[in-house]
Amino acid sequence: MALFQSFNISASAMTAERFRTDIIAENIANVNTTSTESGGPYRRKVVTFGERNVTPFSQYYSASKNAAIGNGVKVTSVREDYDTDFVKEYDPANPDADENGYVSYPNVNTVTEMTNLIDSTRAYEANATAFEASKSMAQTGLSIGQ
Repeated sequence: MALFQSFNISASAMTAERFRTDIIAENIANVNTTSTESGGPYRRKVVTFGERNVTPFSQYYSASKNAAIGNGVKVTSVREDYDTDFVKEYDPANPDADENGYVSYPNVNTVTEMTNLIDSTRAYEANATAFEASKSMAQTGLSIGQ
């Protein structure tokens, strides 16, 4: 694996995790948003990752020296969560209440979001550590000839 490729892999993962952290922050910020421009309450957003520049299986199958090279991470989608239901609370005084007096609140669970935030932070830290290890190896390699 080329030296700069290891830097690119770690950097792409850190960028993806930073984006995921931004989406989590958006979810938490909108935990009480009962009315959006599109109508209805805010829907939780979920980030999905995938491999950047997918390597064909034939390359892994061959006996070439580059058979196990990774390509990094990219955000493949940001989708709204339609799997979980909105939280309904009885509040007939709220202007967003329906005809029965119930207000639909976003499907954002703060505990779930904070757990995802910790996961994203740890993944970012792991990639930063891998980046620093690659950098340290490169610096040691450069100092060998001195």
